[in-house]
Amino acid sequence: MTELTALDDLARRGFSDGFRVVDGNLRVLTTGKLLRPEDLVIREVYRFEGISDPDDMAIVYAIESTTGVRGTLIDAFGVYADPGMARVLAAVPIREHAGRTTTTVD
Repeated sequence: MTELTALDDLARRGFSDGFRVVDGNLRVLTTGKLLRPEDLVIREVYRFEGISDPDDMAIVYAIESTTGVRGTLIDAFGVYADPGMARVLAAVPIREHAGRTTTTVD
């Protein structure tokens, strides 16, 4: 599985919006609406580890809001990770869907 196939699969399953961290919240890219961390749940996490190139390391988060907005957020993994994004995501609980697990892909 690649980052692109994970994003395609998530989009097919309804995680079609994108998010961006703005001032401690997540902005929905399609509407501009700001969502607070306490109104979000992380449903799935995919970690991609670039064995030959550390620049290829990324994490894809499938996130759902209490209002039903579903989308993805991508962060670098390791030394290139965004500390602001990490602070926001630390406040978002992880409640994976039944049958889905956190996946590490090499």
